[in-house]
Amino acid sequence: MTETRVHFYQVGSFAVGNRLLSDADRTVQASQERTNSLDAGHRACQGCGEALGARYALDAAMRATEGRLVAVNATGCLEVFSTPFPETSWRIAWLHSLFGNAPAVATGVAAAMRAKGRDDVRVVGQAGDGGTVDIGFGALSGMFERNDDVLFICYDNEGYMNTGVQRSAATPPTARTATSEARGPDPGNVFGQGKDLPRIAMAHDIPYVATATVADLHDLERKVERAMTFHGARYLHVLVPCPLGWGAASADTVRLARLAAESGFFPVFEAEHGVVTGVRRIRRRVGVEEYLRPQRRFAHLFAGEGRPDLVARLQALADANVERYGLAPEEE
Repeated sequence: MTETRVHFYQVGSFAVGNRLLSDADRTVQASQERTNSLDAGHRACQGCGEALGARYALDAAMRATEGRLVAVNATGCLEVFSTPFPETSWRIAWLHSLFGNAPAVATGVAAAMRAKGRDDVRVVGQAGDGGTVDIGFGALSGMFERNDDVLFICYDNEGYMNTGVQRSAATPPTARTATSEARGPDPGNVFGQGKDLPRIAMAHDIPYVATATVADLHDLERKVERAMTFHGARYLHVLVPCPLGWGAASADTVRLARLAAESGFFPVFEAEHGVVTGVRRIRRRVGVEEYLRPQRRFAHLFAGEGRPDLVARLQALADANVERYGLAPEEE
C-alpha cells in the first residue's frame, strides 16, 4: 500500500471500502479476497472496537504474509467472545494463551517455526490492554529485550471490560470504572498513574513501534504491513473504543476513535529503533471535551456545575501529546 494520506470530502467517505481509489490503494477490507480472519458468529457486543481492530489487523497481516501466519491470543474479551467452547470464529492458525504469557507463547511459536526451518511463517501475539500493559507487561518486556521475531498487538479499550470494567494501567485520568468510582474531590481514575506503553516499547530500541486507531483503516493496515517488513520484536498499539465500558453509543465507536486522535488525546505515530519516524498529523483539531462528552465514564465532569478544572487538566495532556509528537495541523 502507498503511504500517501488520502483525503475524502464526499458524504460517506469513511466507508471501509474506499472504492473511489484505485485497486492498489484500496484497503484489505475492500477486497473480496480478504481472509476474514475473525469471521461472523462471535459474541462481541454491538459496536465492539476490539472485534473491528482484530479483524482489520490480522487480515492485513495475512495479506502481508500470503497466509503464512500464526496468531497467539491472550485471555480476555477477544478470546472469550470469539471462542466459546466448542465454537470458534477464527479462520487462521490461532492459539489461546493465559492472560499474562501471550508474548512468551508467541516467542515459543516463533522459535518452533525457526527450528522447523519455517522462516516464512510469521507470528503475531495479541491481547487487550490488561493482558499487555498490566498482567503481561513482564513477558512483553522480555520479548522486546530478546528482540524475538514477533509482532505484538495491543487492542486498547482502556480497561478490563470482560470482567466488569475495572481500571487498567491504560485507563485515562478521571474515567469512571468499577474500581475508580466517580466520587469525592478527585473522581474517577487518578492523575499520574498508568503506563505509556508505546513509549516504553520505544525505550527498548526494538525495530518498530506504532500506534493506530480503528477510525483510520488505511493507516492501521499500512502499519501492520510495514511491521511485517521487519524481523525482530515489533509493537502495535491500537485504540479500540468499547461501547459497554465507555458508556457510549454502539454507533459511535469509530467516531470516538477519530475524536481521540483529532483531539491529541491519543497520539498516532510510528517509530523505528527508538526514534519517531512518522506522525499522523491532526486534520481538524478538536478540544478534548468533544471527545469526552459522548462517554458516560466521563459524565461526572459535566454534571451540574461540572469540573472544568479536570477537563482543563485532560486538555493539557492532549496538548502535551500534540507538542511532543508534532501533531498540530499544517495551518497551525
